[in-house]
Amino acid sequence: MGWLYLILAIILELFGTSMMKLSNGLTVLWPTIAMFAGYVLCFIFLSFALKTIDMSVAYAIWSAVGIVLIAIIGIVFFHENITFAKLAGILLIVTGVITVKLNS
Repeated sequence: MGWLYLILAIILELFGTSMMKLSNGLTVLWPTIAMFAGYVLCFIFLSFALKTIDMSVAYAIWSAVGIVLIAIIGIVFFHENITFAKLAGILLIVTGVITVKLNS
């Protein structure tokens, strides 16, 4: 059940971050409200996941998957540019998470 909670936390973090972008610096009401709701629910589900998954593993996966997917969302939906440095940084993060998971 912990892995399901972690997946839900990741989805809600992606939602909250996307709403943050749409809130235009917290100046648009509904995306701002949605952002706060997404993050509150995200952390609730992350806390549930931490009951059964090691904190180091859960947080590493939550943050790395979130970074990779939000980068993809930024590129596809918000037309952000992709650079070699951005790709290299994301690859290093993913490598670090795999290392943590394999050694836990």
